[in-house]
Amino acid sequence: MDGTTTTAAPVLILLGPPGAGKGTQARMLEDKFGLVQLSTGDLLRAAVAAGTDAGKAAKAVMEAGDLVSDEIVIAILRDRLQEDDCAKGVILDGFPRTTVQAEALDTLLADMGQKINAAISLEVQDSEMVTRISGRFTCGSCGEGYHDTFKPTAKDGTCDKCGGTEMKRRADDNAETVAQRLEAYHAQTAPLITYYDEKGALKRLDAMGDIAAIANGLNTIVQAAIA
Repeated sequence: MDGTTTTAAPVLILLGPPGAGKGTQARMLEDKFGLVQLSTGDLLRAAVAAGTDAGKAAKAVMEAGDLVSDEIVIAILRDRLQEDDCAKGVILDGFPRTTVQAEALDTLLADMGQKINAAISLEVQDSEMVTRISGRFTCGSCGEGYHDTFKPTAKDGTCDKCGGTEMKRRADDNAETVAQRLEAYHAQTAPLITYYDEKGALKRLDAMGDIAAIANGLNTIVQAAIA
């Protein structure tokens, strides 16, 4: 330690079922507050590509067809949080998913002099999720997300952000699989909601409105959390 005082970078968690708009809102928060969105899948792929120690361990596990352990994910997250672009703070999307992971994350952040500033639960009605999810598509070039009804492209078939014309839809964005994913989400996340509520970190936001209204609500929560 050199004796200097630094302000710990804020750490935010976005919670919400499939179709709640976490990805869209996280990107908007990145732009507004200079935060970095960290999703578990992206972290794993980047660590494997970079050939870090944790990345090599993850690659071996994935090539064997097994699930990457919480320990490996935490190690990868530790490495990522120490990179310069995370200095203004991060938004975690897709991690933690269980209370065991939440406890491991708390330990990691405490070691780094950080903490969870807010765990934001995007609250939606399950009955509306099928409509939302079945209309989702993304740009195959830059990954920008769209929706047939709620966020169509300005020009049909052309990405507003990069001009790409290859659009992708997930094969499992249908009623049957959506119901299963919602059931799994609630089973996993209900304890997590309680965990952060008991710590005083939970913030609930009605995410049934339009994208701009949800963004405004999130901006208020985040502004207060990182102040």
